[in-house]
Amino acid sequence: MTITKKDQRIRRSRQTRVRIATQRVARLTVFRSNLHIYAKVISDDGSKVLASASTAEKDVRTELGGNGKGGNAAAAAIVGKRIAVKAKAAGIDKVAFDRAGFAYHGRIKALAEAAREAGLQF
Repeated sequence: MTITKKDQRIRRSRQTRVRIATQRVARLTVFRSNLHIYAKVISDDGSKVLASASTAEKDVRTELGGNGKGGNAAAAAIVGKRIAVKAKAAGIDKVAFDRAGFAYHGRIKALAEAAREAGLQF
């Protein structure tokens, strides 16, 4: 049985989540698909979502313009800024970054850097 690319990513994400769970801090989770990128801030016990943002939201799609493409770094930067603003509004300024096994490159990196610039610490 061969291990698929998706299985490898899921294995990496499990290792990250175990390490983050010991930190007892809210986590910023990122998921990317071909068309969209999604970000959520999840409480430290993992019981509830405290803030969320994605390129599927109507406000973000209008900000992206007529084409509404959410699968690029510019869109990821917009989502990163939005998630930081929403997290700070919810009283969270420090999070652990959970990239869900995705490489810290491209859209994931753009989202993380935009969230940092907007004042989120991780």
